[in-house]
Amino acid sequence: MNWSLDQLQAFVCSVEAGSFSAAARKLGKAQSRVSSAIANLELDLGVTLFDRSAKLPVLTQDGKQIYAEAIAVLAQCQRLEARAMSVTKEVEISLTIAMDEAVLIDPFELMFMQLAEVYPLLKLTIINGTRSDISAWVEQGKADIGIIFSADDLSEQLEYYSVDRFYQTLIVSEKHPLAKSKRPSLTELVNHRQLVICDLQGKASKPISPNYWMLDSYYYITGMVTRGIGWALVPEHVARSDWYIEHGLVELDTYHIPESLLIEVGVVKRRDKGVGEVLEWLFAELETMFKQTRR
Repeated sequence: MNWSLDQLQAFVCSVEAGSFSAAARKLGKAQSRVSSAIANLELDLGVTLFDRSAKLPVLTQDGKQIYAEAIAVLAQCQRLEARAMSVTKEVEISLTIAMDEAVLIDPFELMFMQLAEVYPLLKLTIINGTRSDISAWVEQGKADIGIIFSADDLSEQLEYYSVDRFYQTLIVSEKHPLAKSKRPSLTELVNHRQLVICDLQGKASKPISPNYWMLDSYYYITGMVTRGIGWALVPEHVARSDWYIEHGLVELDTYHIPESLLIEVGVVKRRDKGVGEVLEWLFAELETMFKQTRR
């Protein structure tokens, strides 16, 4: 075997970045080094990976197969590196956790109280965002782990561990026209404004109604629903807050909703990041915490 992991990394990065020059910028290397690494990889493997006849390199059929294998090899190397780092079980001196703002608040506050007692010298930073924001922060190293809903379209650099599931519920104000229909039809729903969750870049989940607003907070969405601005799908524990119920929020039957109402919640981390003593403690506590909330 004459090829190297650096060559594989240059190859995979070039595919994902769309060009050798973009890959070079991402890797912090000269374009000539990236081009040479890929050319040498082609020689070592005896395979043409890119068709270079166009302005930008295009994967050949052989290149597509090698790309899939290269991703698997690099992922396994990252896991091995993370495992080696975890063996030492060093105690982290600081930790940044990125959390979806709509997760259950009380259980996490209790867990953080325990964390403060067990590791009194730990410097903890907690930041909030939406799913795509959090996964980006973890990938960029701005956060050590993230607590997110769903795990669709995550980067190859990330790993996801499911810890629980929640359901969404359909909510409206008691004064909203839809409140008269306990089981609104799809036709009724599309005729009224929907409030949809989105990330900080304005990327939203798929709306049902063509008339929709996008907001980056389930709590802000729910507050606006109580004012009769529209209807929405939000996690059950958000909708069932006493404050919102007291302000006229009602739940309707979701029978005609075409999309899945199940929301998976889990932990996301970089595949190549080791797990020290504090993170290991957190993972164990998260599993215990969610088991207790299901009782």
